Amino acid sequence: MIGHLQRNKVKYIVDKVAMIHSVDSFRLAETIEKEAAKKNVTVPILIEVNVAQEESKYGLKPEEVLPFIEEIADFSHIQIKGLMTIAPYVENAEENREIFRELKKLSVDIAAKNINNVTMSVLSMGMTGDYMVAVQEGATMVRVGTGIFGARNYAV
Repeated sequence: MIGHLQRNKVKYIVDKVAMIHSVDSFRLAETIEKEAAKKNVTVPILIEVNVAQEESKYGLKPEEVLPFIEEIADFSHIQIKGLMTIAPYVENAEENREIFRELKKLSVDIAAKNINNVTMSVLSMGMTGDYMVAVQEGATMVRVGTGIFGARNYAV
């Protein structure tokens, strides 16, 4: 599940997805934990980080991520697999290199803490326009829907 997830929708998807890519609040993590417990599943999640601190995007500020992870690491029905970010749309992909580098550094710093239930094995960053730079900076997962399916038609 990629994209902003409303808490009232968690019950419908918690046992139907391979991973939730956009956990950005304690209340959402708590809801995922409760719904996953009801369905007796464990859900891998990524923590969404708003590295560029864009007003129009969801996600935690980088300095909020470690305290947040420490707060939810003991939940028994979620597994924290890593971090994700959505970098700003730019014409020149190089402009996002520092964003990706910062997320990678945060991931390495968190992994070094050896927190139970936290692996930092997934670094989801980069989209069609900048995925090559993201991979160079450590992405293990990229989102290239536009490259595969073409641009969205918002007129429909």
